[in-house]
Amino acid sequence: MSDSETTALILPNKTTQHLPSLGVRLTQVLCAMVWCLFAAGPVFGFAALKPILIAQGVYKEVCTIETPENLLLSSNYIISEAACVEQDLKLNLMFTLAAVITNATALLVGSILDNFGPRITGVLGSIFIAIASVLLANGKSITLFDGYLVGYITLAFGGPFVFISCFQLSNSFPGRSGLILALLTGCFDTSSALFLFYRIAYQNDYIKNLTLKTFFSYYLIVPLFILLCQLFIMPHESYQTIESIAKISETGLGKNGLPLDPNDSRYQSEEIESIERNRSRRGSIKSTKSIYEEIADQNLKESSGGVFGVLHSKTIVEQFKSPWWYIMCLFTTIQMLRINYFVATISSQMEYYFDPETAVIINKFFDIALPLGGILSIPFIGLILDNLHTLVVLTILLCVSTLIGIFGIIPIQFLQYIGILLLVLYRPFYYTAVSDYCVKVFGYATFGTVYGAIICFSGMMNLFQTLLDNSTHFKFRGNPTPVNSFLVILTVVFGLSMLFFIKTQEKKIVRNNVIAEALGGVEDDNENTFSSFSNLPN
Repeated sequence: MSDSETTALILPNKTTQHLPSLGVRLTQVLCAMVWCLFAAGPVFGFAALKPILIAQGVYKEVCTIETPENLLLSSNYIISEAACVEQDLKLNLMFTLAAVITNATALLVGSILDNFGPRITGVLGSIFIAIASVLLANGKSITLFDGYLVGYITLAFGGPFVFISCFQLSNSFPGRSGLILALLTGCFDTSSALFLFYRIAYQNDYIKNLTLKTFFSYYLIVPLFILLCQLFIMPHESYQTIESIAKISETGLGKNGLPLDPNDSRYQSEEIESIERNRSRRGSIKSTKSIYEEIADQNLKESSGGVFGVLHSKTIVEQFKSPWWYIMCLFTTIQMLRINYFVATISSQMEYYFDPETAVIINKFFDIALPLGGILSIPFIGLILDNLHTLVVLTILLCVSTLIGIFGIIPIQFLQYIGILLLVLYRPFYYTAVSDYCVKVFGYATFGTVYGAIICFSGMMNLFQTLLDNSTHFKFRGNPTPVNSFLVILTVVFGLSMLFFIKTQEKKIVRNNVIAEALGGVEDDNENTFSSFSNLPN
């Protein structure tokens, strides 16, 4: 799960009237960053944890009589054990269900936040993570149920609780909301490195006898830290609603319609004077928006290529029925399925394409690149989203995703490295771009529900990953190329359909603008009519 996946929530419709002292707010942000590093999304570091699970004999009992046909090459960096097909599939299922739970949890967390606030939500998250730690530490001795599976799913379940509960801290420092969101997002992406560090310590024997029981017993410190922070440091009520956070992220404007940063370059005196002159000409027609909000709307209409505001006046039911929602939902589903399938099966895929030594090297490279990708991509994501039309951004997404898929099925080591680099940069870029799309198309008021529904539905569809995994092992005898090729084809089909639809809608918007100008240039903020702007795609 990336940063955009977790903004899919409705935060409490309450805001604190007075900010705490500077020291308290700094402490709150630092505490949130620490627990996000260790607890927000460690389940996505599964590729690094998997060799340890194999070395510790997790699910080894499911292996039948070992023959060359049902043995995989070793994905273990530490000892020369091999995982049988049944064991590999069961381990992959553990990650698949965890990924599904992480994304499907979004709407549930939103409801709890809406009714009980961030503190209760964070406390619940710490409890779930503590339970997960106990189960994973004692999985071998639990006989009533699958302790490893339930424990890993519970760890995935707790992550959104502790991560999303701190998103409202973005407005603890008005004018620096974007920076705080970026820091929290970076910590979330880096949290997948937790199991990488565990694997390195285990491999090099930095800590003697660092078994799963020992590691997850130590890990109980993390939920304890979160619990103490929630009880004694974190705010009881949210600083901001998700609607306000989405608005701040896109425009830099606070709830009162004024810039949080007085030096925001988006709001120049010339533009302010132009809006004031237009208002004077309109005479008695009063605007419900501030001058800055009008400038922001106009800038977003231009930067989006015209899609901004297309469904802002529609009800949530109408938005869900619109092709704008379900075509993006389908595209997101395929992308999430591809990403999580690769994370779960990278070891077996590389072992099929290359010799064991090369496969191990590529696996290690991926383990390091995954957490770094989210951090390195942050400045580029902002530049792309701020300077390119929505249609162009989605075109880039489709092209990069297609390249990743093509490189992934070519057994050339250099291309695999390029594909992995593109993937780890693409993952946070994609989810942020979808979040940006939802704000521009559906509006701030329904952003949490609309985006949350996309991520929840896409997450549930990840259950098909098990079917793909079984097909790879049994139908295609370990060859991942057919499944990867099929996913790439779906990406191209859904992606081109999405681009064609948006291109068609942009032309309609241009035509409506021409008609509106011919009728006198009347602009209605509540309808699908936009003032004219330049540089629209032809």
